[in-house]
Amino acid sequence: METSAAPAITVAPWPGCAPRLVGDRPGGDRHDHPTYQALGGYQALADPGVLLAEVEASGLQGRGGAAFPLAVKLRAVRDNGRANGGCAVVANGEEGEPASIKDRWLLRNRPHLILDGLRLAAAMVAADRAYVYLSDPESARSVEAALAEGPSGDVTVELCNVHPGYIAGEETAVTRAINGGPVKPTDKPPRPFQKGVGGLPTLVSNVETLANLPFLQRHGAAAFRSQGTSLSPGTFLVTLTGAGRPPALYEVPHGLPFTELLALHGVSSERVKGALLGGYFAGLLNRSVLDATLDHETLRGLGSGLGCGAIAVITDDCPVAVAASVLAYFERENAGQCGSCFNGTAAMAAVAGALRDGVATPEDLSRLRRWSVMLRGRGACATLDAATNMARTLLDQFPHGVARHLGNSCEGCGDNPFRADRPYEAEAVAYA
Repeated sequence: METSAAPAITVAPWPGCAPRLVGDRPGGDRHDHPTYQALGGYQALADPGVLLAEVEASGLQGRGGAAFPLAVKLRAVRDNGRANGGCAVVANGEEGEPASIKDRWLLRNRPHLILDGLRLAAAMVAADRAYVYLSDPESARSVEAALAEGPSGDVTVELCNVHPGYIAGEETAVTRAINGGPVKPTDKPPRPFQKGVGGLPTLVSNVETLANLPFLQRHGAAAFRSQGTSLSPGTFLVTLTGAGRPPALYEVPHGLPFTELLALHGVSSERVKGALLGGYFAGLLNRSVLDATLDHETLRGLGSGLGCGAIAVITDDCPVAVAASVLAYFERENAGQCGSCFNGTAAMAAVAGALRDGVATPEDLSRLRRWSVMLRGRGACATLDAATNMARTLLDQFPHGVARHLGNSCEGCGDNPFRADRPYEAEAVAYA
């Protein structure tokens, strides 16, 4: 199925897999309140504790990037809230990864699914404050309209609009912004589940994660686990970009062979040099990605990760030049408040750019290797880790391409190497 707007992007569930998030007609109109209720939304919740037990049994993991078990966060916020006189919940829709569109699609097209999930999360932790946090103007209009269309639970929901940025969706940046501060991460601890919005314990959860809760309420943990793997249960949304094709959004079961997704998307595996995994965060994989299944355990075993579910397929572009562009992006997007990140991303970007341009030295590569190890974990947020992932995987996954660039002999780059401010960006498209 395709959205009606042009240029169209494909939005579709995996064939034979009943969709839980995109719906049976994902290219159709936005779901308003009556439509969503007719589909079974906003059902009464008799016992929040029973639902929390189902969430725990389901193994639902966060869909924002870290894949942290949602039930663990829910219990921590609930327990801390009881001890601190209240708590808050936040639906995090700030999609900082340029190669991802899933959160914006849900906010624009399935706002009540997200609000229903936020309602259920608030009930499970006994929150007295709820927020939808985002930066996309069209998403904001959709959520505002949804809030005006009808009740979405016992808790009042507020909208928080911020300026977009790679680090704007980091959980401490989220709570800091809602509290009126700059949209920048803070040192941890405390983490939001300890002290967040208004100083209260706060659940910050990705909108796709929350969108799974209505399904769990209606069908339970066993039905949720009927798709996916034992360690990565359920379905998830994957944004597929690259390979000279328009971006696509698919709802697929965890454990799907990557080659099957390529085939559905119309990309020959013979063309594939590798891929960017998890948006920009997890770095590069070479053609070994063709042997992968799309689940957390398999990709971690390959030294990579599924992250937010964004995958950019590299076919005609040079991976060295792609890595240089991503590292330059991290240099521009760092928050500018940690010296290790501010200087580290700039240094790694400079070496990668010199390598792309055929002027790097072996000593430069030695420094890049050292930085990719020693700088990891030194920033207040994950930006520096993402940059070290990119540097490490470039050197490890594409040694022959690195060697060709070191000798200034990459035929694929020639006089016109790949350059992009936001490689494989999925934002500059229209979708319903």
